[in-house]
Amino acid sequence: METINLGEADGLPPVEWAAVVEKLDAGSVPQADAPNARTTWLSTLNEDGGPHVTAVGAIWVDGTFWFQTGAGTRKGRNVARDRRCSVAVSVRDADVVIEGDAVRVTEPGAVARVARAWAEQGWPAEPDESGSGITAPFNAPSLGPPPWNVYRIEPRSATVVWSAEPGGLTRFRF
Repeated sequence: METINLGEADGLPPVEWAAVVEKLDAGSVPQADAPNARTTWLSTLNEDGGPHVTAVGAIWVDGTFWFQTGAGTRKGRNVARDRRCSVAVSVRDADVVIEGDAVRVTEPGAVARVARAWAEQGWPAEPDESGSGITAPFNAPSLGPPPWNVYRIEPRSATVVWSAEPGGLTRFRF
């Protein structure tokens, strides 16, 4: 992994990637009165190359973000055509952006593991009959009926703004 200290000119130390992963693994959320809310944002590329940004119920499992969507949604069509995407989230003391490629996951064991992780966080997802998608009693109406496709982000880079003392701004290339 390459670490680039973007805050060096301001005398800031580089952020340690292990500290970021620790917060993501713990499901760390900003303090209730923090200015950064706990929303995960997914950015994909529209057909014309412009960005499409939407809030998603992404989850951090096995060292990366996962999301689900219907095949006919804009984000579903976008990642089917161009896998490049980014996920942005605020955690306690940091804002994190992961850039990479969305890869559809159909392997039943992986789909089941991620569905369990969503269920443990309160969304009762489970694998569909084929094991290659997920279903749940509710989801965003715009996703269409289940089953929904599951995607894993294969990260290429991350940018982290660390707000806790001593602060930091670092880019990581994986």
